[in-house]
Amino acid sequence: MAKEITQEQIQMIDEMVERAKKAAAVIAAYDQARVDRLCRAVAAATYDLKAWAPLCDEAVAETGLGDPVSKRNKRNKIKLILRDCLRSPSVGVIEEIPEKGLVKYAKPVGVIASLVPTTNPCLTPAGQGVYAVKARDVMIFSPHPRAKKVTFKCVEMMRAALVREGAPADIFQCIPDPSIAVSQELMKRCDLVIATGGRPMVKSAYSSGTPAFGSGAGNATVIIDETANCKEAAMNTRISKTSDFGSGCSCDGNLVIHESVFDEMTACLQAEGGYLATPEEAEKLKLVMWDAEGHRLPQTVAIAPQKLAEAAGFSIPADRKFIMVMGDGIGKEHFFSSEKLTTLLSLFKYEGEFENALDMMRAIFEVGGKGHSCGIYSFSDDHIDRLGKAAPVSRIMVRQPNNKGNAGSATNGMPPTSSMGCGTWGGNIVSENIALKHYMNTTWVARPIPEDMPSLEELFGDFFKPGMDQE
Repeated sequence: MAKEITQEQIQMIDEMVERAKKAAAVIAAYDQARVDRLCRAVAAATYDLKAWAPLCDEAVAETGLGDPVSKRNKRNKIKLILRDCLRSPSVGVIEEIPEKGLVKYAKPVGVIASLVPTTNPCLTPAGQGVYAVKARDVMIFSPHPRAKKVTFKCVEMMRAALVREGAPADIFQCIPDPSIAVSQELMKRCDLVIATGGRPMVKSAYSSGTPAFGSGAGNATVIIDETANCKEAAMNTRISKTSDFGSGCSCDGNLVIHESVFDEMTACLQAEGGYLATPEEAEKLKLVMWDAEGHRLPQTVAIAPQKLAEAAGFSIPADRKFIMVMGDGIGKEHFFSSEKLTTLLSLFKYEGEFENALDMMRAIFEVGGKGHSCGIYSFSDDHIDRLGKAAPVSRIMVRQPNNKGNAGSATNGMPPTSSMGCGTWGGNIVSENIALKHYMNTTWVARPIPEDMPSLEELFGDFFKPGMDQE
């Protein structure tokens, strides 16, 4: 039950929003060159490893989640966001379609409330900050209470970068002592909410009365068919599964492997650092990861595989990077088919035709993760196309690490982000990555063009009847 907000907290939000509006009036007048320079300044302030590495260490220390080495590598997302921002106009005319007589103009959204997840307490504000500046918005960040110190420190670094460039520091602000009640009050006062995190947070954003973008739950499932390069698939699975100790909703959770390559794939996964748990060890893992009703327990989220095994009451070698269990079935009662959010991977074997893999994939997404993401290791265009038609997800990665590809990569065309919409499947309004266009309002100017209207015969085809437009 959320505590009621105090009068002092309401006054704090009032003052922050007022300062944000003053900063918004200033940045709204900047030209494209000024905006792009500020994007570079903010991105550089956080990307610099001398500043970023200590933040990563502090994030792990404060939250108890994830791996500082992986968090350091996440700064590459800042580069990708900056790359896309510098390639896109965001002031004045952003697109012209002469044949339709259309010209589009970008306008700021205004004051954005950002709900920052505990798993990405620095990357989320850093990446969103670059997008916000590019769109000439201002942002007020509401950290997760478990990560409030490190998020505040990250935002302070971004504010300092703005001040060095002569821009208002209050383009970015951060709530120092967040709570559910404070976040709810903030969301009511802003022009847009971007909620990155768990379902309760997203639901709160949607019920705030303010337009909101949210993300859905993950349970990434990857199909390995008989054409797959098992060595490549295993390497990419390890990269995806171990990143930040599996804290990301895009991290591989389930592998659906064809019977003809199952043994080879399992051996390759072990060569990449996977530990195959015995049936007895799997039962012990189940007890420390879920309660009797299947609710995920927080103490084993995003921890090293050795700590996960220790919590379950057994030990694994120090060189093992993740734990694997054989899937014991698919359904709400089979917990290993649901989202793990840690260094655990479930293996499922499919037999015969590819349609059997698609059936298993569909069943897994009925357990959880619908709308988010899946992947495939295949050199069959037919299989890739059939997965594209069948999967109830917004993103499908082909022969690449799921967690790195989904949110944008230098080797695919996905828009870089740390906020991923999951469509109506996942309770979201968009089924795409939340990127620059979502931070802008757009004005469409329509000039007259020659009449563009086919004849009734062309429009209605076989349904055309002479005189159908007459009384």
